[in-house]
Order: sequence, then C-alpha cells, then structure tokens
Amino acid sequence: MGLGFTVGVIGVLILGHAAYSTIQYRSLLKIMEEEFSGPPLDVVLELLVGLLCCMWAALTVPGKFLSVHPHSDENRVVSLPENVDFMIFNHRGRAFSSEIDLKLKH
Repeated sequence: MGLGFTVGVIGVLILGHAAYSTIQYRSLLKIMEEEFSGPPLDVVLELLVGLLCCMWAALTVPGKFLSVHPHSDENRVVSLPENVDFMIFNHRGRAFSSEIDLKLKH
C-alpha cells in the first residue's frame, strides 16, 4: 500500500463525507422550510479536495506507463501464448450470417 493508494482512499472518504454533509444540509433546509439552491461553500471545497485526491491517486497508483509504439521492443510478440487450445477461428457465427442473407433475399 503506497502513498497513492492511501491518498485515493482518503479522497473517497472525503467525497463520502461531502455527500453526507449535503444530505444533512438538505434535511435541515426541509425542517426550516427553505428551498435548496445548492450545497454550502465548505462542502463544495470538500468536493474539490476529494476530487483532486482521487485524480492524483488514479494517475499514480496504476504504475509505469508502457510504450504503445508498434515498433517498440516491448511490444514484440516473441511466441504464442500458452493457451493456444482456446483460440477459436472457426465458430458457429458463420452459420447465422448465411441465414440472415437468405432472409434478406426474399
């Protein structure tokens, strides 16, 4: 558990607290019979801090970005995967396409 994961969990907790505070604020307004025009400023700031924490964690937790260039040495296929038995090239979907073609011709 690194720093990024911890910041992400804290960000989610902050967002949850902001949602709970907004629900409490709305129920207070219902008791006072006032109209809800939006959350208070402290809840909006809490939402922004939680959003920033979650975004920072989402960018740092997954790890190192890999190259996507087709000519990169990291993207070379050296051998087939070990589960070659499950690679299916002929399947029953071909039978459905011929039936659809017959229905369209009539």
